[in-house]
Amino acid sequence: MTADFLLTDALVPLRPSDTGEEALEIMNEFYIRHLPVVDGTKLVSVISESDVLDADPEEAVATYRVAQLPPSVYPDDHLYDVMRQLVDNNLTVVPVINRDGDYVGMVTGEDLLRFFAQSSTFSDPGSIVVLELGRHDYSLSEIARIVESDNAIVLSSFVRGLADSNQVEVTLKLNSQNIGGTIATFERFNYVVKASFNEKHLQDTLRERFDSLINYLNV
Repeated sequence: MTADFLLTDALVPLRPSDTGEEALEIMNEFYIRHLPVVDGTKLVSVISESDVLDADPEEAVATYRVAQLPPSVYPDDHLYDVMRQLVDNNLTVVPVINRDGDYVGMVTGEDLLRFFAQSSTFSDPGSIVVLELGRHDYSLSEIARIVESDNAIVLSSFVRGLADSNQVEVTLKLNSQNIGGTIATFERFNYVVKASFNEKHLQDTLRERFDSLINYLNV
């Protein structure tokens, strides 16, 4: 999936002549903390709530001192790139521009989280298995072979390096709810199984975390 799939119709960008007060009204209405500023067709900046509060809300946003190279993505960038921009720049919306720098739209963090929460990775029944292994021992093909030997498949995987260590943590979403045999096989092949979650536990945990994220975005 690419950024153009999640362009929002509910929000419009600021114009340079719009005031900080107008920006805050929109941010408060839609529970966001950032808005792109578009001059004509060109993205010129991204204004944050703190930018407005640190300046004069009655002044035009064009007078604010903000980064001249605002973060953005292209319409055909993957949603993972959108997520990276959200996290790296602590944003609540990410502007989307074409290769000529023309503004196309924006993707909100809330819409992106909702998309991932409703994807098959989260919504399909199954279980979670968390492994820990050496960085140089990681092989997704071998892990998939072990899972498939128990008549299950890997729906998704996430790899996270552990700080100050040569170890990695591999989180697997499997399509099977009965994973006792899979866990036993992993342990037989000397994998460290750090955690596992059945479907009900998984759904309750993911729903709780998703609701917490949405509530945080709405603060």
